[in-house]
Amino acid sequence: MAEDDSEEKTEEPTPRKREKAKEDGQIVTSKEMFVFSSIALMTMMIAGGQSMFRTISASWALNFNLSAPDGFEMLMMERLQAAVSWIILAGIIVGVPLMIITILTQAGVGGLNFSTKALGFKANKLDPLKGLKRMVSAKSLVELTKAVLKVVLLIGVSFVVILPYLPALDRLNMAYVGDGMAVFGKVLTSVLMALTGVLGLIGAIDLAWNLYSNNKKLKMSRKELKDEMKESEGSPEVKGQIRRKQMEASRMAAERASVANVDMATAIVTNPQHFAVALQYKPELRDAPVILAMGTDVIAQQIRERGKTKKIKTVESPPLARALYFTGEIGSEIPPDLYAAVAILLAHVWRLEHGLHEDTPEIDLPPELRLDSFGRPEQRRYRT
Repeated sequence: MAEDDSEEKTEEPTPRKREKAKEDGQIVTSKEMFVFSSIALMTMMIAGGQSMFRTISASWALNFNLSAPDGFEMLMMERLQAAVSWIILAGIIVGVPLMIITILTQAGVGGLNFSTKALGFKANKLDPLKGLKRMVSAKSLVELTKAVLKVVLLIGVSFVVILPYLPALDRLNMAYVGDGMAVFGKVLTSVLMALTGVLGLIGAIDLAWNLYSNNKKLKMSRKELKDEMKESEGSPEVKGQIRRKQMEASRMAAERASVANVDMATAIVTNPQHFAVALQYKPELRDAPVILAMGTDVIAQQIRERGKTKKIKTVESPPLARALYFTGEIGSEIPPDLYAAVAILLAHVWRLEHGLHEDTPEIDLPPELRLDSFGRPEQRRYRT
């Protein structure tokens, strides 16, 4: 066990390891990106909503002007109620978009995830000694240093931006409330735009570091990788899926290769578009017709086009085409249950080749061979 822990983890995490980490609540996140997106949204709202803020400020100026006319008590209550309503409205206007942008930021950074394991109670978090160790650990000191440097940087940037506006700000005490709010809004917008740029850079660096750090935590040793592969391949469900995919790939490869055999076909039976089966019947060589090529969709189209080029008769018989496709094998004789149906088809082709024009005959099939486009037995239709 000690060897496993000490083994260097150099392998990239597998999709299963990432999924397990997600179930445990370990996803990529970035506090700095949340701060950046929130400040960016507030900046856009303030820059684009000057008229709204003027309306709110004018309302506050009116409603908080508590001079003493007649009916002072009633007027005061009405104005306070109106002012509080504007405050609530402003909170909704700002709060709802902030909540939405926070969710969208996490969705873009590391995806949305709800894990009950992450919410679970962990007794070791109540251990005061471990809590003290976390507080004085190297990681906490690094985080504290980063926070202090960030605050110093933001204060410095804000001071540089505000400096040209100091004369105008100094005269605010003599300005009308509306004009003062306009100047203040302009200064605030300039500061927020500068801070948004700085926070965007900090957020990008923090996100890149968290992506790297999270990937490093999830890295696996070679032994872990081998153990996971053994566990996955040992699962009956996974084995079944692998086997099905291998069989499908093998069948598709055989169907693609079989198109070249169409040149030797006696007839082609189609669905007419989704299925095509090329048959060869040479009594001197085989007792029963042989399936030379078959396929669906694109391969079926290739079979039809090649047959047309080689002037091979093509007959539309959807039930027979599906039955041959789902019960036959390329290079093998047709199933015995289809002898009679294929005999009718070949007789029709022989008559066409000898200049006898006739409609395509109705070919009857045994009930168990009447299949739909997925190879399932068709539902019987009862007359009432």
